[in-house]
This record gives sequence, structure tokens and C-alpha cells, in this order.
Amino acid sequence: MKERATLEDVFNRSIFRIPDYQRGYAWKEKQYKDFWEDLINLQDGRSHYTGLLTLKRIDPDTISEADDEFWLINDQQYEMFHIVDGQQRLTTFIVFIKALLDFYMELEKNRDKEPDEVYVKGTVTASAITERFLYKYKPPQNLFRTYKFGYVKDTPSDEFFRYDVLDEEGPGTVQKSFYTLNLKNALTFFKKQIEALYETEGEDGLKNIYRKLTSNLLFNIYTIHDEFDEFVTFETMNNRGKKLSDLELLKNRLIYLTTLYGCDQLKVAELRKLRERINDTWKEVYYQLGRNPSKPLNDDDFLRAHWIMYFTYSRKTGQDYIQFLLDKYFSPQQVHEKVVIQVELEEAEEQRSGLGFDDDDDFSEQALENSVEREVSNLTPENIRDYVNSLKESAQHWFCAHYPRLANSLPSEEIEAIEKLNRIGMGYFPPLVMSILKNVSDSAKRVKAIQSIERFIFLAFRIGGARGNYRSSEYYGEARKLDLGKSTIESIIDSFEPNLSYLVSEEGIINATYFYTYLQKKFKDKEGYYAWYGLRYFLYEYELDLLSDSIQQKVTWDSLLKTPREYLSIEHICPQSMPEHWQKVFSGVPEDHYHLYYGSLGNLLLLSSSINSSLQNDSYESKLHPKFDGDGRRKRTGYSDGSHSEIEVARLYSQWGPEEIRDRGMRLLSFMERRWGFRFRDEETKESFLFQPTEQGEEDEVGRPESTSGMENA
Repeated sequence: MKERATLEDVFNRSIFRIPDYQRGYAWKEKQYKDFWEDLINLQDGRSHYTGLLTLKRIDPDTISEADDEFWLINDQQYEMFHIVDGQQRLTTFIVFIKALLDFYMELEKNRDKEPDEVYVKGTVTASAITERFLYKYKPPQNLFRTYKFGYVKDTPSDEFFRYDVLDEEGPGTVQKSFYTLNLKNALTFFKKQIEALYETEGEDGLKNIYRKLTSNLLFNIYTIHDEFDEFVTFETMNNRGKKLSDLELLKNRLIYLTTLYGCDQLKVAELRKLRERINDTWKEVYYQLGRNPSKPLNDDDFLRAHWIMYFTYSRKTGQDYIQFLLDKYFSPQQVHEKVVIQVELEEAEEQRSGLGFDDDDDFSEQALENSVEREVSNLTPENIRDYVNSLKESAQHWFCAHYPRLANSLPSEEIEAIEKLNRIGMGYFPPLVMSILKNVSDSAKRVKAIQSIERFIFLAFRIGGARGNYRSSEYYGEARKLDLGKSTIESIIDSFEPNLSYLVSEEGIINATYFYTYLQKKFKDKEGYYAWYGLRYFLYEYELDLLSDSIQQKVTWDSLLKTPREYLSIEHICPQSMPEHWQKVFSGVPEDHYHLYYGSLGNLLLLSSSINSSLQNDSYESKLHPKFDGDGRRKRTGYSDGSHSEIEVARLYSQWGPEEIRDRGMRLLSFMERRWGFRFRDEETKESFLFQPTEQGEEDEVGRPESTSGMENA
């Protein structure tokens, strides 16, 4: 193969496979656009360098007669290569060619023709292009295809590429992932670009783009010689166009480390098995992370959470976990014989600005050193095996922790508990949740623990005003201890109540001084409860509580998150403005006290479907019933047929004013007490959290709740 080659040269009697130590197709719209613009803007007669293609020749003796590629290699002298670097670009070339061929075959003049009757460029047919770049049928019966380019067999990307991109028949069930979504998107993107090009330039434009693609874009080819290990080469390289994630870097580091062991430590068969174990682990991890292709889970979030659960925790920098994994634990120095002696050197004392990191309130560097439970020195193959086994097992529990309803393996009560935790926001608890799902077999205990976490988050952070990292290192440590078998789920559950003692007394009375002060400021800003960051979750939980005796769910959490900017999903029943029909209802309320009503908890209502913000100025009577425009189309759903919260308001209140706001507010606060297991000191204290004016009409005379301790003492 030429060192500088066109795509025609690259595929001349060559077969390419993306090995399973590689990630899948990671390019997205930005990279598609760059590729298309490079191609479309290339001037006639010019060539464009597209980058380095690093290959490792596969020994033909390792390919058996049972392999699909054998007949091409044995009978037609093809060579087969692993793509060590450049797979993203080469995959894009192949997807583009498939999109171009599809477009040609769908042209009206070609619809009844066979591929060998459709001419793409001169005498070059669609059939010839398919055989050159995509696949060949084995003669004489043509019973199966041999793909010129693809993934190693039995991976989700391989199956999707063959069945959904290259249209192989009989797919059955094809697993999809984040990477297969990228393949699908690339095919869609290029089909649209080709269609637009045809509309402006006709077939001449298509022929020109094919010529550029196959003859004017140049690769530099570097073939790894037999004496070099392709894993070692990949360890030192980055893919052009999209940086490797930490998870991808770690995978290749582990494979690289396996090459450093001598035969006395790792025999050839054991080396192969360990590499297979690593590849199988990453195959499972990528499957789980991309299992919900529309919302894939972040690689590095999972890796960091697993690091916390498996090794340790620090808050030095955002990259401390990967520095630990690559530079300390899975470092070549942990495998090599130690030949460097320690030398004490003088160091400069760096001066800092005084702006510290957001350290955990109970974290120290000494705690980090004491928390490392696994030996770092003398890294053995067994250490690598144990780590990847844990990583593989943890991946499925990580997916369950984020998408429990898609997991198909959890009881309904557990699904509901995990979904609540996702809705409120897990904060720093994902490692602990993953550890619980991984290490606790009793579903009832898992549910109780997850419910305890959810209650802790609501009370400590949504009501109690705790810093976001309050007790974080304690629960990171619990995740690790549980995984090591040095803690129990019962002790974890029992730990939450003492950590809420600053907020909830032994008698269950809440000290909500912070919450009161926080809300007081929001009311002075004319926003009230509408600005409380726990409002959406709270009102949704109230909606679900009303749903318990109902058949039909009227509101989904996803619908609340997708509300357009100019629309509302939570409505002020009496609006923030004061239209004339509302002025009559509040005629006895001073204008400077009106915000105490429209911002009060009882006046805020979760809607079944979002409405244009202008509609919230309607009268209460108008809001009770559906509203239609002049063409008879529904503009908004009435309360009487809306969410269960709306239906309750319509059922209980025939009119809406100060007393109704007060009554519903007390109803919601009573729900809060019952749902999260606390109580206000008395009814008067509870009512003070509605921030309704006193009989004297003075806002400042609203009774502040008594306090025995504050957050500063937590």
C-alpha cells in the first residue's frame, strides 16, 4: 500500500476491521460538517490531506476457512488490517459512500434498475463502487457478504453497521447505543447534504463530489511492523478530530500494561484471556452507557463514580480521579522493576491567591491517604482483572441508577424510588447508589436506603440550606466500604438521621430558620415560592400523591423539563400582573402586599400541559374550563380536565382569593410534613411559611419560626 494514498488506493485489495479495543463511532454533527465543508470546498485539480491512517497487518495464517474473509485473502490475495488510528475518518468515508449510493438508487430514473445498471461516474457503476468499498458476495452462489470495512464481529456497532447502515437482510434484534446513534445520524446528515447538492448542481455535482472523495482526499499510511505491538502504539496516540475520553484512555492503558508483563508473570494464553476480559468489559460498559441512545450517560462521570467506590476520593481538582488511575495505580512504573532511587530535591513554594477549592467540610488530605484500601505498588495481572471485573459489573448498576425503568430488572417500588432520586437530583450520591445496587441483594433494603437518600437531599439541601458537599466524603466512604464488605446497608440507612439532627429534632420538629429566611428574601424580590429551587419537584410529588388513587397520570416529569421558554408548566392562579377582573377579587389588599399572595405556595399550580404565559392573566372562572380560539382550536386545558392538582383546585374552590390561597397553602405544607417525615412546631409556625399578611396588614409582623440551632452549627 502506498504511503500517501487516495481512498481508491487504500481499498485496493484491502480489508479493514476496527478492533474491539477501539471505541465506536464518536463523531457528531460538528465533525460531519467539517468533513462535508472540506469536501465541497476542495478546488478542482487540488488534493487535500485528511490525516494519518495507522494500520496493523493481520497475519493471514490467523484467519481460518470458517472466517468470512478467508476466500478473499486466500483466493484473491487481499490483505487484512486492524485500524489502529483513523477509524473515525475512514468510517465517515464509508458512510458517505453508502449515502451517495442510496441517493443514486432512489433517483426516479434508477428505481427500476439493478446496481450494475446505474452509472455513478463514467463507466463506474453502483455495483462496482459497492464491491470496491463496502462488500463483495462470495461466488458462485453469492450466499453471504464479505465486508471490505467494518467492526470485529459480535459487537453492537458491527451489527448496526451491517444491518442498519449497509442494509444486510435478517437483522433480528440489533442492540443500539450512543455510537450506533452517531452512525445513524451521519448517514442521515450526508443524505440531506447530497440531496441539497443535487437540487443545485444536478448529477454533475454528484459525480464531482464522488471524484473528490475517492481521488483527491489523501491519507498518509503508516503500517505497524510485526515487531511492534499495536496496543503499545495505540497507547501513545490520540484520534484526530475528537479527543479520547478518560474511559477510553484507561482502556488502552490497561491493554498496554498487559504487554509489560514477562512470561513468568503472564503466560501467552493468560495474556490473551486478560485482554479478552478487558475488551469484554469495555464492550459492556459502552453498551450500558449508550443503552439509552437519546440520552447517553457520560463516560467520565461513570469512571469517576466507580473510582470513588473502588479506590478513594479527593477534591484536589476535577481531574484527580484520572490522574490517580493513570499516573499512580495503573502506571507502567507499577509494573516495571523499580530502578529509580529516591532523591530529596529542593522545591519552590508556590504562592496562592487565597481562593481555595470548594473543599468538603469534613475532608482532609490525611483522610485521603487513610482511605486508600487497595495496594498501589507492585501492580499484578490479578489487580487488573479484579478492577475490570468490578467495572463491568458496576456499569449495569450505573445504568439502573439513571434509567431504572429501562433496566427491566427492578421491582416497581424500586423503580419509583430511583426515579424520585433522579428527579430531585442525586448530587454527590451516584457512587453510593451504584454501590447499593451492586452489593445489596435485598430489594426492600435498597428501596429503604434510596428513600433515605431522597429524604436527606430534600431536607438538607432544599429546606435546610446545607452546602452542596455537606457530608459528601462520609457517603463517598460508605460507597467504598459497602463495596469492600466493610459496611452494611443498615448502618448507612441509620447514618442519615444523625446528619439531619441540626434540622429535625428527635421529636420530629423541623428547625426551618434557613428556609424561612431564604423565602423571606424571595418575597422581598417579588418572587416568593416561585423562585424556590425545590418547587418543581415538590409540586410534582404532590401531583403523584393525588395520583395514587387515580388510573391516569396527567403529567410526566419529562414534559415539565421540556416546557418552551414562553410557556408555563407552573401557573400563578392569580397572576403577577393585576388585570381589572383580579383587582376586584383583591380589592381589600394593599397593592404593596399583592406579591405576598401571587408568590405564595398555595397560589402555584402544576399544569397538565404548558400554556402561553399570556393566558395566566385570565380570570379564575375562565381558567376552570377549556379555552378555544376563533377557529375552535383549544388554547388551554381547563382546571376541571387538567392535572390532578388542577382538578383538585377546581373541585375544592368555586372562587379564588386570599382565603383560598391560604387554605391550599396549608394543605400543601401538611403534605410536605407527611411526605418527608417532619412537622412544624405548631399550626401558627406552619402558617407563617405562607407569608400572608397579618391582621394588621404588616408583612414584617409575620412570625419567624423559633430556632434552637442553625446551619452554622451543623
